[in-house]
Amino acid sequence: MEIGFLTAPFGDRSLEQIVAFARDHDFQALEVAAGPGSKHLDTEALTPKRADEVKSLLADSGIRISSLAWYVNLLDPDAGKRAQLVRAMEGVIEAAAMLGVGVVCAMAGMPMPGKDRMRTIEEDFPGVFGPLVKKAGQKGAKIAFENWTATNFQNLAHWERAFELVPDANLGLNFDPSHLVWQSIDYLEAVERFRDRIFHTHAKDTEIKQHVLRWVGNQSPGWWRYCIPGYGEINWGVYIARLRGVGYDGVLSIEHEDGAFGVEEGFIKGQRHLARYA
Repeated sequence: MEIGFLTAPFGDRSLEQIVAFARDHDFQALEVAAGPGSKHLDTEALTPKRADEVKSLLADSGIRISSLAWYVNLLDPDAGKRAQLVRAMEGVIEAAAMLGVGVVCAMAGMPMPGKDRMRTIEEDFPGVFGPLVKKAGQKGAKIAFENWTATNFQNLAHWERAFELVPDANLGLNFDPSHLVWQSIDYLEAVERFRDRIFHTHAKDTEIKQHVLRWVGNQSPGWWRYCIPGYGEINWGVYIARLRGVGYDGVLSIEHEDGAFGVEEGFIKGQRHLARYA
């Protein structure tokens, strides 16, 4: 497997600077924060000339782009804004095609006002994501949703229903086990149940602060936090073996949301831990 990272924490650094860091610290892939106005890859400003420059940069550095990532609410309740965001998402898909990138990472939208997640999935999800995934397929790309708990992909029942309603084989997951751990959902069983839908993975861990949990209970905040791989509850050797067992041999993309480490330090520590198993 390859070890990579989501570029978002590098903020205003250029893609060239990020690629140099990745090359110098033994990463193989980048999940590039893209979209309109992105410092790392502005999809509205991407020309064939710039696409060729990016491809040459990557080839010279031995790094590949594992996915373009644009995490916005494509189910915005305002119809006009939603249409604008969908058009921009189409631009991200076009950019992926220009760069030869096969995965676009996204969010499955937020619950609509007055609706829970399941009702939003049943009534609003297909109308937006059905056409988008069809367009992605035409461009040789897949759409992979990060299962962030604030979105419509909170638990496995939500995943299952969404894939029933939009059964297109190009719609799947940017599988993030950290969001399942603190909900007490079995992330290893989820790998096996949704094996055909795992197109990309986030490597992020979750620390459970048992002493806080015993004091405040699971209905209060503060008893868990996201952390760098190796500093939480996930058994990365077993998890990676389970991924291999279902045929996944892609990237482990570190998503750095760990306040205990700076940007570069966190990525380096995560890479060193994952390299033991990948």
